[in-house]
Amino acid sequence: MIIAGLTGGIASGKSTVSGFLSDAGALIIDADKIAREVVKQSTPGYEAILAVFDRMILLPDGEIDRKRLGDIIFNDPEKKSCLNAIVHPRVLERVNEMVARINTQTPEAVVIMDIPLLLESGLEKNLAEVIVVYVPETIQLERLMRRDGIDERAATARIRSQMPIEQKRNRATIVVDNSGGLSATRKQARAVYSRLKKRAQNPAK
Repeated sequence: MIIAGLTGGIASGKSTVSGFLSDAGALIIDADKIAREVVKQSTPGYEAILAVFDRMILLPDGEIDRKRLGDIIFNDPEKKSCLNAIVHPRVLERVNEMVARINTQTPEAVVIMDIPLLLESGLEKNLAEVIVVYVPETIQLERLMRRDGIDERAATARIRSQMPIEQKRNRATIVVDNSGGLSATRKQARAVYSRLKKRAQNPAK
């Protein structure tokens, strides 16, 4: 088994690349999906978040309003730290369980940990590769404005709240350039999968 991390900047196309890697045969561990699961209604994570943020962050059905919660922590670093302290340990526990199960059931698997804040959280240290989906910030800005229907000022603020995309690219061991068309990105993703699969099958090399 080989485990690689996948990350990128907001609106860089990380989810697209994750999909291409999955299509090629990789097993994807989606940190965002797990983060939603560990704070679903009636879970310990849900109760811990309510203790900090109160019921004002709930949707009518009782689930957490992720957009409202995101707006709060975007403007309050202290509350962001509180939320991370609740969510991150639970996500890591679930991730470790999934990795152990895959290692037992599919020892030659290519496992991709899809983690938006991989580098910011320092989670890349024990990974075989760090894959960064890259687009220049100008393209990132344009795509984010179009995707979320926001103006340039709001889009810039969101981009600047993350580690700069150039810095992420410099820390990558593999870069997938997503500034071109989908066919070019798919070709790169398939090449990455082939490279990782060879290493998974020949771990000594």
